[in-house]
Amino acid sequence: MTATSSVSADPLTADAPVADLVHALTAAGQTVATAESLTAGLLSATIAGVPGASAVLRGGLVVYATDLKHSLAGVSSEVLETEGPVAASTAEQLAVGARTNCGADWGVALTGVAGPDAQDGHAVGTVFLGLAGPGHTEVMRLKLVGDRWTIRISAAHTAVRELLRCVRRPDQRPAGQDGQGE
Repeated sequence: MTATSSVSADPLTADAPVADLVHALTAAGQTVATAESLTAGLLSATIAGVPGASAVLRGGLVVYATDLKHSLAGVSSEVLETEGPVAASTAEQLAVGARTNCGADWGVALTGVAGPDAQDGHAVGTVFLGLAGPGHTEVMRLKLVGDRWTIRISAAHTAVRELLRCVRRPDQRPAGQDGQGE
């Protein structure tokens, strides 16, 4: 079995550039950790589906319950009380918490509503993706469609693509790797 066929044998890695992400993180000498609510560990499992992921995946926090977003990931009580668990500021603090608590270069967070019902005024498919890395923090609001599974796997795959974009940014390359030919 080749490395390519072993990656494609994992259904979580299909349709997402997960092997590219693991390769990019490895090449950059960087690591990742997750804080996941609606995906409940799906993002970490997706990354772990690639051979060699142990070199880059530090771990993850499954913070499905709101109180765990505070106690495990360090989201402030004030943010949770005023903005709620499905919010941009919550996703940002989850990403920073994953990065800090797991000792990783990158923290990735997913919080949102997979359905079947709306939650706290947020429509099904509303997802906030937080990314925190070296000198870089960003949050995106996603509007995903489909059933619970489709929303959850789409969120995980979007997180993989967006983290790959961030890792490949020129200012994230290790010294001496400026992407220019000699």
